[in-house]
Amino acid sequence: MLLALLACMTVPAHPMLRLCGFYWMTGRPCPLCGMTRALFALGKGHWSDAIHFHALSPLGFCMLFSLFGRGRVRGSLWSVGVLAFVVYGVVRLFADV
Repeated sequence: MLLALLACMTVPAHPMLRLCGFYWMTGRPCPLCGMTRALFALGKGHWSDAIHFHALSPLGFCMLFSLFGRGRVRGSLWSVGVLAFVVYGVVRLFADV
């Protein structure tokens, strides 16, 4: 059902209003900025658009769908995923400085 929702809806590539509080306060993208647009692009099978919106979107997509499973793989995926998002966020935050 979640995949069907992602495939049916379209979000704009350049939103008129950003909903990220971190972006509003700092003017810099947070570690998750672009993830919503990227997940919708992945739901449609547009991998290059998704990676353009957020480089870690395939990992986020896997993490999201791992919530429906159980076991060690899910825990390991989330541990590595959270670390990857933190590192990516720090790099993204200071890349343009």
